Amino acid sequence: MSRQFLNTILLLLLFSGLAQAQDPLFSQFYSMPLVLNPAFAGTTYAPRISAAYRNQWPIHDDNTIAYATYAASYEQFIPAFNSGFGVLVLADNDGSGLFKTTNFSASYAYRISVNDEFNIRLGINAGFKQSTVDWGRLVFLDQLNPITGSVDNFGNPNITNEQRPDDLQTTVFDVGAGLLAYTSKFYGGISLQHLTTPDEGFFKTNASLLDGLPLRTSIHAGAEFIVKEGNKRNPSSFVSPNILFAKQGDQGQINAGAYYNHGLVFAGGWFRYAFSNADAVIAVVGVQYDILKIGYSYDFTVGSSLAAKTGGAHEISLVLNFDNSEAMRSKRRAERYNDCFKIFR
Repeated sequence: MSRQFLNTILLLLLFSGLAQAQDPLFSQFYSMPLVLNPAFAGTTYAPRISAAYRNQWPIHDDNTIAYATYAASYEQFIPAFNSGFGVLVLADNDGSGLFKTTNFSASYAYRISVNDEFNIRLGINAGFKQSTVDWGRLVFLDQLNPITGSVDNFGNPNITNEQRPDDLQTTVFDVGAGLLAYTSKFYGGISLQHLTTPDEGFFKTNASLLDGLPLRTSIHAGAEFIVKEGNKRNPSSFVSPNILFAKQGDQGQINAGAYYNHGLVFAGGWFRYAFSNADAVIAVVGVQYDILKIGYSYDFTVGSSLAAKTGGAHEISLVLNFDNSEAMRSKRRAERYNDCFKIFR
């Protein structure tokens, strides 16, 4: 996949009124739950700090990084307010810096205990999204020569008639909301992101041509089944099947699979199906010791002639869950979580 081809694809995504950007989603959704649903804010009493890196389509003829996504978050539940709080930074780097986006958002979730077994969480997030484009690296169709490519016979870039935007950086305000319903065995939720459908385009066009960032709807559900009860020394072993449906504009996906934790190690497998084709098989492995949890996943691209050319996707996550520290263990035993969110901890 050449750089010119990649630049052309990104160009169409950036400036076409018919193409609309899509949010990055992590295969290890449980490591960055605030990306999925703000109602997950504060799944632990002690601070939970997480970071994730995703490198999608790593194989290119010129070693260009197609899509790299970075994320970091902090969250904690405050019993005095019966609420969870969180902050999230999410950065996306397309085409080795050709197009960059940075999102900063704060999340709040309020817990409602319907009874001893059934609970509801209502969440909201708000923040800003900044986008920048490296205009000098873009290659437009009118610059391409069938013989010399994007340069002339002397190696100079061909001139384009495309108009350069006045500002190569945009910042928009964004809002989302979510809901979670759960028991000690099952959970289900829905989140709506980009409720304001902000216009993040570099060219301010007529609203009839570009409706702004499309609403993202995510519906997710899962369960937790204890395989072996834990004790003071060893945590419980459990399996957590789950499913995720996400739709944004005319694009969408369904992820279905399961996560298994046994002692210090965990593993999982998911199948992702895009609306038009089978997309990927996802394999996850990791270790968890004391406050530290590290996971690695790989997306095996399937059902596409590009599978061998893209290299799938690598993803690494790191979670520091201070709820598992020695100082918090006595409190955790005294205030057992009446939920099924072990996978998120």
